[in-house]
Amino acid sequence: MFSEPSASHARPSTSSAGPSSAAQSVSAASNVALEVEVYFLKQRLQECEEKIKYLSVRFSYENIKNNDRLVLLYTGLPKSTIFETLFKLIENIEVKWYLKWGIKKLNKIDQLLLTLMKLRLNCPHLDLAQRFDISQAAVTNIVITYVHLIYEVLYQQFMEVIPSRQKNKSCLPTSFSNFTNCRAVLDCTEIFTVVARTSMKKQRLTYSSYKHHNTFKGLIGVAPNGVITYVSDLYVGSTSDQKVVQDCGILKQLEVGDLILADRGFLIQNILPPGVSLNIPPFLRSPQFTPEQVQCTENIARARIHVERAIRRMKCYHILNFMPRSLCSYGDVVFKAVAALTNLQYPLIREVSQFFNDE
Repeated sequence: MFSEPSASHARPSTSSAGPSSAAQSVSAASNVALEVEVYFLKQRLQECEEKIKYLSVRFSYENIKNNDRLVLLYTGLPKSTIFETLFKLIENIEVKWYLKWGIKKLNKIDQLLLTLMKLRLNCPHLDLAQRFDISQAAVTNIVITYVHLIYEVLYQQFMEVIPSRQKNKSCLPTSFSNFTNCRAVLDCTEIFTVVARTSMKKQRLTYSSYKHHNTFKGLIGVAPNGVITYVSDLYVGSTSDQKVVQDCGILKQLEVGDLILADRGFLIQNILPPGVSLNIPPFLRSPQFTPEQVQCTENIARARIHVERAIRRMKCYHILNFMPRSLCSYGDVVFKAVAALTNLQYPLIREVSQFFNDE
C-alpha cells in the first residue's frame, strides 16, 4: 500500500504561489501608473500656477525689456537701451503732478512705459488702468505729467532752436547736393479730433476742407539729414499753411542765405524774411514741362520726400492719428513730445546712418 506523503515531504503548491505573484505584479504596475499620473498632474499644476502668477502680475517693463520687438511695439523706441536712456534723463527730475498728488503704486519706469503706450497705441485709459492695476484717474495723472516731462527734457533742451546751415552741411546727404544751403524742409500735417456737436464755432474752426474732418494742423521742419528740427504749436484745421508759417515763429529763426524746400502748394515766398529763398517744384504753365523743369522737379522731390517720411514716422505714434478730447488741451505738448521721441529712432536716411556707423 502506498502511504500518503507527510507534510514535511509535500511538494510546494504552485497553485497557491501563482496568484500571489500575479497580484504583486499588478500592484507594481498600478504603482508605476499612479506615479506617472502624479508626475503629469504635478507638471500640469506647476503650469497652472505659473499661468496664474503671470496673469496676476501687472504689466511691467520687466515683461518686455529683453525683447526689442516688444519694446518697439509698446513704446515706439527701437530697443530697450534707448528706453532706459530716456528714463535716466527724466528719472531724477522733480515731478510736478498734474492732479497735485503722486503715484506710489507704480514705479517710475512703469509710469514712463504707460505714457509711451498711450502715445504709441492710443490705448483707452480703462485699458491702461486694467493692465497696470491702477485707477483711470491715476492713468490720466501719469500720462499728462510724463508727456510734459518728455517735452521739457527732449524738446525744450534739444529742439527749440533750428540747427544752422553750417551744422546741416556737416552731414549733408547726396540728395541735397543741389541744395547745400537748405535750412529745413517744411510741410504741414493734420491730426483728426472730435468736437462736441453743441459747439458750432469749434466745429467750424477745426473743420478741414482738405481732410473733410475736424482736425488740428501743425508745421514740421526736417533737416537735410532727416532729423526733425522744428515743430510748431497746433492750429485749428481750417488754418491755411501760409498762416501757420506766418504765426508759428519759424520765420524769426531764418537767416539771410537760408533755403527752404517745400511742396508746390506751400505758397510762402511773400512772407519769408529778406534774403531767405524758397524752392518748390515748378507749376505747369504750358502743355508739358521742359526737360529742365522735369529735372528740377525730380531733384526737389528726392530732397523733400524726407519730411513726408518723418511725418509718417511720427504718425506711428497713434495719438497723432486721432487726438482724444481729454488731451486736446495739451495738444501742443503732445505734438512736440512725439516729434522728439521720433528723433530717438534710427536715422531716417541710410546714408546718414552709415555716416554715424563709420564714426
